[in-house]
Amino acid sequence: MIPFAANPEEILSELARLREADAPTHGGKVLSYVYDSGLAAVDELAAAAMLAVQPLNGLDPTTFTSIAVMEREVLGFMRTLLGGDDDVVGTVTSGGTESCMLAVKTARENFRGAGTPRLLAPASVHAAFHKAAHYFGLTLELIPVDAQGHADVAAMTAAMGPDVALVVASAPSYPHAAMDPVAQIAASAASRGIDCHVDACIGGLVLPFWPGLADWDFRVPGVTSISADLHKYGYAPKGASVLLTRGRDRQRSQYFATTSWPGYPVVNPTLLGSKSAGPLAAAWAIIKLLGTAGFADLAASCHRSTKALLAAVGGIEGLRVVGEPTGPLFAVAVDAAVPGDRRIDPHHWADRLKTHGFTAQLQPSFTQSDGSVLPRTTHLTITPVTESRLAELVTAMARAGDEVRGVPGIDPEQVLAAADGPMAGLLGDSSALIRDSETARKILGALGLDGRGLPQSMAPVLALVEALPSTVAEWLLTELLAGLVEPEPRGEP
Repeated sequence: MIPFAANPEEILSELARLREADAPTHGGKVLSYVYDSGLAAVDELAAAAMLAVQPLNGLDPTTFTSIAVMEREVLGFMRTLLGGDDDVVGTVTSGGTESCMLAVKTARENFRGAGTPRLLAPASVHAAFHKAAHYFGLTLELIPVDAQGHADVAAMTAAMGPDVALVVASAPSYPHAAMDPVAQIAASAASRGIDCHVDACIGGLVLPFWPGLADWDFRVPGVTSISADLHKYGYAPKGASVLLTRGRDRQRSQYFATTSWPGYPVVNPTLLGSKSAGPLAAAWAIIKLLGTAGFADLAASCHRSTKALLAAVGGIEGLRVVGEPTGPLFAVAVDAAVPGDRRIDPHHWADRLKTHGFTAQLQPSFTQSDGSVLPRTTHLTITPVTESRLAELVTAMARAGDEVRGVPGIDPEQVLAAADGPMAGLLGDSSALIRDSETARKILGALGLDGRGLPQSMAPVLALVEALPSTVAEWLLTELLAGLVEPEPRGEP
């Protein structure tokens, strides 16, 4: 008998204690990251499906043939949902970031121009495309969006040169829920022989049921690929997404294949080799359970809640909704049209909202390449379960607004001034910084961030992001996040 190091029941008890510190994943208290259908049957079926395929390796669907069947059926459902014909094929991936990266990789492989290919996108495009450009060696060109977050078609069209490998539009964008003009962008790209990807990671399983939308999917000529996340409004466990591509020959460039080693032939459509079949099985089972009608009903719930919450924000003096959001998400900013003593800083509002039991997502202000500034905002994602908490959430939003109305937002420069003199000087002249881990930890400590956790109020952290040059902020945030998972020093409990 194997001498187990610990009792299984004790291990699970320890895990339960750790989970007590997590934000709640169900019940509508967290307005980002999690997508709760509000249906216990969905979660129970997903868990059972994952358990049923737990030992399988998604690396080889020729050995584990159930994987190929489930993937084929999921892709077939998504192809129909997104207006594709028999020429649209695809892959189930580990999440939206992988789907977006593979879309970029495919475009790079099909690029026939000279020099370094460019990836062209609105400034509001998801950060996954920054990552893809970095990993795959493309030059990312971001075109400024307007104050409502909408893509500038004329500016994007003017930037479409022969060195552009891929143009991206969002359906909708994550920061502000702005629906990019897909048809116009795709038409401009197609007329120049450029592929056009629609990032519908957040909208792909809800926008097909959203009322009043113009065509944005494969019904639009010129759209060559679409990403859509099954673990968002498909309600599957993390991580499951799809990348659908128009044209088999185009899609085959997504694959990596080699026989140039003495082992088995390696042929992968995704970045991962060995991978769990669990999220795929869960997504497949949920699609079977809900069907198109079930997803439509859940989308209708999201639409009702979103409409009610937009009206609620409109009734809170000092706040405003950014633009005209599309889908079950939106961003809230300060209403600069009211007197200063009646304004509400969205970051203070989000921190206060958390004390009332609801967690929203703080987003820093952003300076675009043309010098225009998109304001700091708070992002809210709405799910079907929100409807059961609607009255409670509306009350909490109003109370949070009353409690911070007139409190000035944190001035980014004051954050730096709060650090000691030498440290503030270093941050002000970032060229003098030694970019190593030790220096980063000293700076974080001086700013009240010790690397073992985050403060209860996030407004100062976001103000710090706004204050620092992006390269410095990214370096410090890397150290902060890396420190959260570093093993304890030896000798400490």
